[in-house]
Amino acid sequence: MIPPIAKEGFPIIGTVFGVALAFGLLSFATGGAAAQVLRTCALLGILAGAFCCYFFRDPERMTVPDSAVLYAPADGTIIDIRQIDEPHYLKGPSMRVSIFMSVFNVHVNRAPCSGTIEFLHYNPGRFISAFKDKASDENESMLAGIKCMDGSERIAVKFIAGLIARRIVFYKKLQDPVRQGERINMIRFGSRVDLFCPPDAHIIVKRGDRVTAGVSVIAKLSGR
Repeated sequence: MIPPIAKEGFPIIGTVFGVALAFGLLSFATGGAAAQVLRTCALLGILAGAFCCYFFRDPERMTVPDSAVLYAPADGTIIDIRQIDEPHYLKGPSMRVSIFMSVFNVHVNRAPCSGTIEFLHYNPGRFISAFKDKASDENESMLAGIKCMDGSERIAVKFIAGLIARRIVFYKKLQDPVRQGERINMIRFGSRVDLFCPPDAHIIVKRGDRVTAGVSVIAKLSGR
């Protein structure tokens, strides 16, 4: 079964296939070597359009509600786990788990827990490689602070653009409720997502692990 496509992809997919169609039509009105070049361009356009359909796929996920855990907010590979100070929302120590999303990963991001969007901070930033640690501070990003449903924990999720990504699309507004595993964001064409957990959370993933948004457990909350 072909998975649904995120609505953010429709303009890009339509444009790519439209250009491919234009090259194909022009090839019939042109002769010789030029026609062959145009047909090649049309074929490349079709392949690019097919890849865009793959990139913007948005499969359904079954998230088991569990207030004792934080689920992965993104598909990808764990590239860093460390304790740092988060200065904007948590304003103190936290465990940061960084997930790198390649262009082959699903790019629709999901809520790690149920709660309320209590804080949003957008940084226009730069576009350095998402693998670099300074990308978390210097790249274009959106930080979302979430107060967990029972009110005893606060977490933050930072959506970070990479070398190719140029658009962060956050679906929620301040004070909006979120459900664990709900779609909350999309980043176009390769990026990184940082999950800021409470400092006493038990991190159960390690560097190099592959995780799935809304399915893979990143951390267990203390005392739950």
